[in-house]
Amino acid sequence: MALQSCPKCKENSFTWFISGKTQLTTWSCFDCDYEAKQTDNIEQVCENCKETTKIKLKDKEKEYWWCSNCNETNDI
Repeated sequence: MALQSCPKCKENSFTWFISGKTQLTTWSCFDCDYEAKQTDNIEQVCENCKETTKIKLKDKEKEYWWCSNCNETNDI
């Protein structure tokens, strides 16, 4: 699995794993220790790059859309 650009620190160290208990996808950054949960498994079309790579993430402070292709973020 390829590393993605972290929405917080912008380093290419953002990756995901599936939690055994909840079966939720968790995204985490190896560089800044940022962590967010993917709130559903439905990908949307990104308005910026037109790819179906936009997912909904939720961290301790907010919920937002993030595109893994162009790294665009949008608050919900």
